[in-house]
Amino acid sequence: MSDASLSAPLSVPGEAGMGDYWALLKPRVMSLVVFTAMVGLIAAPLPVHPFVAFVSILCIAVGGGASGALNMWWDADIDAIMRRTKSRPVPSGRVAPGEAKALGLALSGFSVMLLGLASNWLAAGLLAFTIFFYVVVYTIWLKRRTPQNIVIGGLAGALPPLVGWVAATGSFAWAPVLMVLLVFMWTPPHFWALALFVRGDYGLAEVPMLTETHGDRTTRNHILAYALALVPVSLGLGLTAVAGPIYLAASLVLNVLFVRACWQVWRRDRAQSDADRFAAERQAFKLSLIYLFLHFGALLIEASLGPYLGA
Repeated sequence: MSDASLSAPLSVPGEAGMGDYWALLKPRVMSLVVFTAMVGLIAAPLPVHPFVAFVSILCIAVGGGASGALNMWWDADIDAIMRRTKSRPVPSGRVAPGEAKALGLALSGFSVMLLGLASNWLAAGLLAFTIFFYVVVYTIWLKRRTPQNIVIGGLAGALPPLVGWVAATGSFAWAPVLMVLLVFMWTPPHFWALALFVRGDYGLAEVPMLTETHGDRTTRNHILAYALALVPVSLGLGLTAVAGPIYLAASLVLNVLFVRACWQVWRRDRAQSDADRFAAERQAFKLSLIYLFLHFGALLIEASLGPYLGA
């Protein structure tokens, strides 16, 4: 971490409330973790006791929150520079960096141990690996060193459905692996669309986002390429036992809409984006959220209807 993280505003906390400690856990990111993990657990072919299912999802959520707290501890110096992150609890001085670090480490250990005791140790080990990958591989190693930070680091955010599946079954299968691949391939166009219209923030913080290192045109090319690569992955998941006609229909429509939105981003240049305040880029970013939510939502519907349809 750079010397900026040791400056007085970050080391002397203000008056922190419960809301500040909750914000440390990145609740928006945690909600995605909880939802995809829950779908992975419910879609699994083996029945799970409701209490075990609840504890498993809780542990995955806490592990995701722990990762967020450790991320905020390490990134406090660059968070203080970027407009969209400078009001976070650590850079604003409401929570000391040491507190964020201690909370993240404590919650990491708690979530992994409890998941192992409540479900199985394979799931616990996978959760531990997910936390390690997000904090050490992505946050500490990749984020400030390579424009491929989002691509490689996206694996951490993609693993929760597999953790949920393993918590239910104690084993791996192709269906949850494809769920992981779906989130993994979705992550770059999702974040690069955001990076196009918050570009100044990453430049000020010297984070080597693709928009900063290779420019708008390369970023737009990558967004479209990943959107196209998402199509066979999402449709391939539709051919597994966890999916069905509802998922396939939703996936076809969502892929058409998302590829079209990314094509609109690709065909523009910076001048056109500046003229309408990045309308197409913002639309692609918003649609990316709907894209992922509805894919997993369709899987959840299929899993819920399965017993009634004899599946």
